[in-house]
Amino acid sequence: MQLVNIGYGNVVSSERIVAVVSPDAAPVKRMAAKAKENGMLIDASCGRKTRSVIVADSGHVILSALPTEKIAGRAMESEEENDGI
Repeated sequence: MQLVNIGYGNVVSSERIVAVVSPDAAPVKRMAAKAKENGMLIDASCGRKTRSVIVADSGHVILSALPTEKIAGRAMESEEENDGI
């Protein structure tokens, strides 16, 4: 199991990540609002501005203060390390 740092000491299993998206689009905002209603929202932004939204295979929606590109890059690095084993 490879863990991806999503900022401020928070990590997510790279195997569970389905998508990392920008929070600016209206559909993503609706998805986060619905996840909050259902108790499936995890706010890992530590009170800072949300700069990326991570969708997990469990249906959880995770908010992060790190940019989308940075999290995606870290997830790709983690996947490449896993392939090398």
